[in-house]
Amino acid sequence: MSSPPHDRRYSPTHQWALSLPDGTISIGITDFAQDQLGDLMFVELLEPGKTLRVGDSCGTLESVKTASEVASPVSGTIIARNDAVKDQPEVLNTHPYDHWLIKVLPSDPAEYANLLTAESYQNSL
Repeated sequence: MSSPPHDRRYSPTHQWALSLPDGTISIGITDFAQDQLGDLMFVELLEPGKTLRVGDSCGTLESVKTASEVASPVSGTIIARNDAVKDQPEVLNTHPYDHWLIKVLPSDPAEYANLLTAESYQNSL
């Protein structure tokens, strides 16, 4: 398993959040999450325009082992979803930190600051 990148924050439920220069936040899954799920076969993501609260499901990942909801680490409105991962879900297994699932316009930017740092997240595993 690879170390989590230091340029983003992490949720205890194994999602990463990356603050972008335009004020939006990209959300994806961690290497630990993809490892626990196994080979991903299917990705379903919510449509742009949907409003999320911390912990709300923003999508579903289905693997040969199980199906799992992806909990949003921040509150906000979905402004984009990455349809490329829907077409090739296996990229999340090989490079989980290179492929975001959704982008959110946060409603409370302080939530991002309250997420775990890479070091804190690594120590929680």
